[in-house]
Amino acid sequence: MATKALIKIKPKKYAVGEIVKIDFMVMHPMETGLRKDKAGALIPAEYINDVKFFFNDKLVTHMEVWESLSTNPLFSTSYKIAGAGEFKVIFTDNKGGVNEQSTKITPKG
Repeated sequence: MATKALIKIKPKKYAVGEIVKIDFMVMHPMETGLRKDKAGALIPAEYINDVKFFFNDKLVTHMEVWESLSTNPLFSTSYKIAGAGEFKVIFTDNKGGVNEQSTKITPKG
């Protein structure tokens, strides 16, 4: 399943050595498998269960997630900027789908 995702770094301008907040939002239904549709049938479980944050392919943070998160969940972490590179998030769901989103890290000053 193609899933839309967004990585946002705050503040927008940062230098090497500064700590930034990295927000990662996923457009995902996060169904628990307990809710019913209008016809009364159970909606199958479909939720993100694993999120990994990488900087230049080195693991920074790993989160194990459960189905009780809200629709379109937001994940946040802090990171001390070590230099220019690529920040990547790889996330999987309970059905085996693997998706990734990345952004360039370009410190100023």
